[in-house]
Amino acid sequence: MSPLPLRFLLSVDDARKLPDSRAEVAVVGRSNVGKSSLINALGGRKDLARVSKTPGRTRLLNCFEVDGGTLVDCPGYGYAEASKAARASWQAMIDRYLLEREQLSMVVALVDGEIGPTKLDAQLLEWLRANGLPHSVVATKHDKVKPSQRARRAKELAAGCQLAASDVVWVSAAKGTGVERLRSMVTLWLSG
Repeated sequence: MSPLPLRFLLSVDDARKLPDSRAEVAVVGRSNVGKSSLINALGGRKDLARVSKTPGRTRLLNCFEVDGGTLVDCPGYGYAEASKAARASWQAMIDRYLLEREQLSMVVALVDGEIGPTKLDAQLLEWLRANGLPHSVVATKHDKVKPSQRARRAKELAAGCQLAASDVVWVSAAKGTGVERLRSMVTLWLSG
């Protein structure tokens, strides 16, 4: 499958400022989990979403258009070089967006495949389930897990997310592993 024709639209601090969309996929995850790198891989471009070495650089809802739908990159949770009040305001913005956005067809919850799921990842998944939000778990950084440990790591990560190993999609933005499969899934979710 060819790269998704993602086009950056705008960044907003309130979901009510997002454009109308037939269907929408939200990308959420811990700071430094690789959200921007994965969006770039999905679009087949290195400059689509800004990648930073410093966690917490995404501070707004970043909206990308794709085939009549939209993909929204949300600020990361967890560590960020920002005040507690700023992080709390980002969390409130994300919560409102996820709970109130009618066009939302899927929440892609990214978990760091090398170290996750963390306590914060588990809390996010519990919150998504408690609020009845459709979600799919994607484990990033497949390339960082040693080949000899991948099967065990896949089972451990899935168990930590309260899922079967087959329910977790593994990707590597750096190596392209699983990116084509995820592109197909995003296309399906946006066909809404």
